[in-house]
Amino acid sequence: MDEALVADEVRKTYGGRKARRAARTGDDASRSGGTVALDGVSLSVAAGEVFGLIGPNGAGKTTLVRALTGTTTIDGGSVRVLGSEPTAVDPARIGLLPQSFSPPGRLTARELVSYYAGLYDEARDPDEVLADVGLAGAADTWYEKLSGGQQRRTCVGIALVNDPEVLFLDEPTTGIDPAGRRSLWSLLSDLAAGGTTVFLTSHSMDEVERLSDRVGLLADGRLVAVGTPNGLIAEHGGKSRLVVRTPAGEEAARAAVDAGFAAEASADELVLRGVSPTDIGEAVAALDAAGVGYDSLAWTQPSLEDVYLSLTGETFEDGPRRRAAPAGGAR
Repeated sequence: MDEALVADEVRKTYGGRKARRAARTGDDASRSGGTVALDGVSLSVAAGEVFGLIGPNGAGKTTLVRALTGTTTIDGGSVRVLGSEPTAVDPARIGLLPQSFSPPGRLTARELVSYYAGLYDEARDPDEVLADVGLAGAADTWYEKLSGGQQRRTCVGIALVNDPEVLFLDEPTTGIDPAGRRSLWSLLSDLAAGGTTVFLTSHSMDEVERLSDRVGLLADGRLVAVGTPNGLIAEHGGKSRLVVRTPAGEEAARAAVDAGFAAEASADELVLRGVSPTDIGEAVAALDAAGVGYDSLAWTQPSLEDVYLSLTGETFEDGPRRRAAPAGGAR
């Protein structure tokens, strides 16, 4: 399959001339007073693939998007988009939704999308685009009168109006309500199924896990892991867990260990690792036999949240997203 995006050892440093010179020569730019945003990032994205990029704030995600779209000058390495330098690609083939985008507030959603449609020789019908992003009923509302979620959907529509081959989305669903978010997820999945390449950064772990064919984790300017969501979870997510809410943490842990489980206890919680669904009954029986009471049980599978925590040591910005299944009530 053809590669739509290729980054090869991309480096970018913000700072003075000495720092930029150090970045170009591969030296430690931080010693020259610079901030290293990208430190030798290499990746490729296939045509029609959805690639999700995650990482802590300040990891370099937005800088990488800017490097791939040619809106910043890199200090080293190379970037290819649809086989060419980013600045040499016909803008009609690219769609970009930056993290911060504030169009004129006294234009309606229809006027805004129509204006951007007029920048291209061929563009989609603005009303069809507005319907796709769920704004058919608010097309004649001034942008400044739209809700935050509606404004963001308008911006998504602007990025789609030229029917791009490659679509860059930097935090596309920020401020959008859950129903609107799921509607956009469906739209993006349909676009990818039709051959559009999507490069996505997001603070929603659910979004990344649901949409992405592959995920890259960027930390301190370096790409520390790349793979399918399931592959990353299997390699870095750890084991499934049974979480027991109980005030008898140490006593419960001893009972669990005696029954052959790996257990960790705190003041009000017991965690059993590597517990399969078929092991839950055995774990409960061990607690009952020891006379341990508990308030609740929850069995969780590892997720991308666990991968993120394992590789960065930080909690994802959007909060924990463990897939949890209640396993019992108060005892």
